[in-house]
Amino acid sequence: MSSFTASKILIFGGTGTIGRYITSALIRARPASQEIVLFTSRSGEHTKAQLIEQWKSQGLSVIVGDLTSDLDVKAAYQGVDTVISAVGRGGLQHQINLLRLAEASDSVKWFLPSEFGTDIEHNEDKSPNERPHQLKLQVRKYIRENLKRVKVTYVVTGPYFDMWVDAAPGLEIAGGFVPDQKKAYVIEDGNGKVGFCTMPDVGKFVAATVKSPEVSFGKALKVQSFIVTPNEVLAEYEKQTGSKWEVTKTPLDEIRSFEAKLWEKADPRATLVTLRRIWAEGGTLYAQNDNGVLELKLQNLDTLEAAVKKALAGGYKKDTF
Repeated sequence: MSSFTASKILIFGGTGTIGRYITSALIRARPASQEIVLFTSRSGEHTKAQLIEQWKSQGLSVIVGDLTSDLDVKAAYQGVDTVISAVGRGGLQHQINLLRLAEASDSVKWFLPSEFGTDIEHNEDKSPNERPHQLKLQVRKYIRENLKRVKVTYVVTGPYFDMWVDAAPGLEIAGGFVPDQKKAYVIEDGNGKVGFCTMPDVGKFVAATVKSPEVSFGKALKVQSFIVTPNEVLAEYEKQTGSKWEVTKTPLDEIRSFEAKLWEKADPRATLVTLRRIWAEGGTLYAQNDNGVLELKLQNLDTLEAAVKKALAGGYKKDTF
């Protein structure tokens, strides 16, 4: 598929938590010849009306349909050469059918599944057994066994820094920061490195990938804004707030025990604790990342200083697009 250029892009989940950043970045980066289409449900069209209307004024096209309807998806695929899925955990299982229909279509040539987050195949001994990975592993298995014509690229971003810094109420043991109380919760001694992406940078990485098809086809691109330790994040918080923070340290074994109890009780919060444990164990540390593969197409990435400053100002929940 030499000299391929993405000319018509269809986005699933484009108004969701991370999808908003991806859609917004694609709109900003698109050349005049490229069409970007958002597939949304009736309810999404209503609840996200203001955001969608804003994007439409910037050139976005919109298709309203049912993600689980073959007829709706087939109709949406007409003329589309690139598909980006940004569906959340609740919709990951639907990607197998989206991929099946893409392979059977007359136009789709490239598919980017919803892989924005933890690398599910980083540790071949442990990753296949991690509960939060199972649906994504099923999607990858389907791709390996069934896709012959459509090219696939996974954009693996690691944890979103914007969310990681927030200590979840009742789950503080799993790490995070509480600016109002000047409290920090770290795993082990706080010196374990973690590779992060900010949510705006996830959008930048996807936009850069779309501009770089030849170097992206068939790859799992591991990309990162920065690699830091919780203690370095804490130091930045203390610097920007001009005060010392209270620090609570939790051993990994205690995290593992807490995680197991949540799974036993079928507590949905277990997923978050498992992911934070994986990251603390080094699940985002690679021999090298793939930023350089996309370097010529990348905009400037966020720094730790800028990310903490944003978090102190209210974080991603105050972002507008």
